Amino acid sequence: MTVPVWAWIAVIGGLLVILALDLWIVDRGEPREFSLRQAGFWVGFYVTLAIIFGVVLWATAGPTPAGEFFAGYITEYSLSVDNLFVFYIIMTRFAVPKIHQHKVLLIGILMALVMRGIFIAAGAAALANFGWLFYIFGAFLLYTAVQLVRQHGHDEEEFTENAVLRWARRALPHTDDYVGSKIFVKIDGKRLVTPMLIVMVAIGTTDLLFALDSIPAIFGLTTDAFIVFTANAFALMGLRQLYFLLGGLLQRLVYLSYGLAFILGFIGVKLILEALHSSGVSWAPEVPISLSLSVIGVTMVVTTVASLAKSRRDVRKGNEIPTSPKAKQG
Repeated sequence: MTVPVWAWIAVIGGLLVILALDLWIVDRGEPREFSLRQAGFWVGFYVTLAIIFGVVLWATAGPTPAGEFFAGYITEYSLSVDNLFVFYIIMTRFAVPKIHQHKVLLIGILMALVMRGIFIAAGAAALANFGWLFYIFGAFLLYTAVQLVRQHGHDEEEFTENAVLRWARRALPHTDDYVGSKIFVKIDGKRLVTPMLIVMVAIGTTDLLFALDSIPAIFGLTTDAFIVFTANAFALMGLRQLYFLLGGLLQRLVYLSYGLAFILGFIGVKLILEALHSSGVSWAPEVPISLSLSVIGVTMVVTTVASLAKSRRDVRKGNEIPTSPKAKQG
């Protein structure tokens, strides 16, 4: 799909305006905790926005690009749910006050969006010139799927700092305590950063590690950089509200890792089959996007229903609900 430059500018500009409006509405006045009602409104708003974008894409570009967008969006959104528990661990590790958590998530997600944009551009260029990378992506997704199944049920309550975060903590002079929601402060004439910046770096860079499997997954559904970027952007935009909306529900999605493993495995096989098909292997089929969209949607519905049903049975039996879903390895 050929996308003119003005369309890129319009979409990116529109997303930034919406995010700025979101931040202004939420942060005006005194800092306060994100209410369940507020979170539900914004989650619904961003999901509706994604649906409208997909419908517009259908009307202007046809059903195939629109189907690729919806399949990519559902996949990225589903993978993002598995990331939320890790975000919770980071918030706890850095003792972020609840009234400031929404701001930390927003800035961290904006950082992740910029870095993912760079990653997507590099990935699209590489795939366009090196077709054999599809085999690498496919094999990596299959490996990740196996790891998700093997790690199911193992709590990962320890957050391991990545290299960028360790550098930031060493190189940036910072205060020991939070200073409201400020990122920078001046004490005795010396400019310091607060833990707010450090935790934002933690959120943003950790999300980039998660992109190591989510980006190859969506490239398995479409190689169109515009669709890959917009699907990622819409999935990330509503992520912070979803963090507050789900709350304890995350504890009940006990089969989430199985569902995500199946989706990643399916996309991995799809990538390899289509790479073989492109190489002239007669028996290797092309997997239509309609089938991909159906498999992804049905898998997430079945996973969610089965998880909630099991949690309900555990509660009736008096069993303890797992304290966390499996946190995905980057």
